[in-house]
Amino acid sequence: MTMGDIAARTTVDHPAEQVTRLTRLARRRQLARAEVIRRAVMEYLQRQGDQLAEEAFGLWRDRSEDGLAYQRRLRDEWPP
Repeated sequence: MTMGDIAARTTVDHPAEQVTRLTRLARRRQLARAEVIRRAVMEYLQRQGDQLAEEAFGLWRDRSEDGLAYQRRLRDEWPP
């Protein structure tokens, strides 16, 4: 069994306004409030992952030395 197979129960304190809005949304969607929160967390995590990938793309574009040359230069410093 891996950590991905284990569900975790978490206690989170929400302001009353958030609880009210979550409850309304859950009723409209005919879902449990916990399911609404799970979906919101998943959406947030997906967006963060996409954002990190976008931030990393083109990271070397403004450097005068290309990535492979940089890697070779660093490896040349290693003892044989």
